[in-house]
Amino acid sequence: MVFSLKKQTQQPATEKQGLLKRLALGLQKTRARFAEGVVNLFTGKKVIDTELIEELETYLLSADIGVKASQELMAELTKQIHRKHINDPALLLDTLKSIMLTMLKPAEQPILIQSSHQPFVIMMVGVNGAGKTTTTGKITQYYQQNGYQVMLAAADTFRAAAIEQLQTWGKRNRVPVIAQHTGADSAAVSFDALESAKSKQLDLLIIDTAGRLHTQSHLMDELKKIKRVISKLDTSAPHEVLLVLDATIGQNALQQAKLFKEAIGVTGLCITKLDGTAKGGIVFAIAKEFNLPIRFIGVGEQVTDLQPFIAEDFIQALFATS
Repeated sequence: MVFSLKKQTQQPATEKQGLLKRLALGLQKTRARFAEGVVNLFTGKKVIDTELIEELETYLLSADIGVKASQELMAELTKQIHRKHINDPALLLDTLKSIMLTMLKPAEQPILIQSSHQPFVIMMVGVNGAGKTTTTGKITQYYQQNGYQVMLAAADTFRAAAIEQLQTWGKRNRVPVIAQHTGADSAAVSFDALESAKSKQLDLLIIDTAGRLHTQSHLMDELKKIKRVISKLDTSAPHEVLLVLDATIGQNALQQAKLFKEAIGVTGLCITKLDGTAKGGIVFAIAKEFNLPIRFIGVGEQVTDLQPFIAEDFIQALFATS
């Protein structure tokens, strides 16, 4: 898929290679725990037997790919072994990669910025510590570099540090930040920001909301209020509700995604901190469990370490040999 970007220039090969290297580096822990083990498992075998299949399933589960996704991968792999009469472990590895790519491909859906919505509103949500405000800043720079005029709304009014952090990102990216004092009504901040972005005819408004536990119903109600209030200015807003998930929490991310989706209608996911965990297989579990696009993945601290999710690149980086 092609991103709906204003700059339609082709990505230079050197830039593409650089991003792939950063992605491979970010997935190093997962690769060491899972992918390299799988490759070694297949390399040391001359025939495909029951022991090989069982060990492979163990590797899948150890990488937090999850029971549901692991079962589907193994079922499809077994089917192809019999259908294609595969008896070479090396060929089986290529088949596994192909099946994994097929599983991830439906989640590869970029945010399509529609010109009919001005501004296009992205509402950032997630629990404390997931990296939501930092991700907001990185996404801002990403869209700026692709020709969009962006405004930020500091709707995390529970923490003064969050407002200051977003304002720092605003200065760094040279974009306006609409903010009020700590404790202000987050829905009012969002409304003011949307009103301002409309008057300035900006392309994109990104609303950074307060981190909250998915079990805190009163705080989840605040998110519903933001949606309700800004819809008075634009009945279609927000156009994207982007849930930021911390990959290091593994299977707990599934529960977060489930409850946030039920509570406020999440439309896309951003999976952060993949560089900090050996359980990057959670990407497969999320792709299998939820009919939600994975918009971005975070694999490091640098701005360029937040990348649009591209399934083929993910698989390539996961099994990279260097």
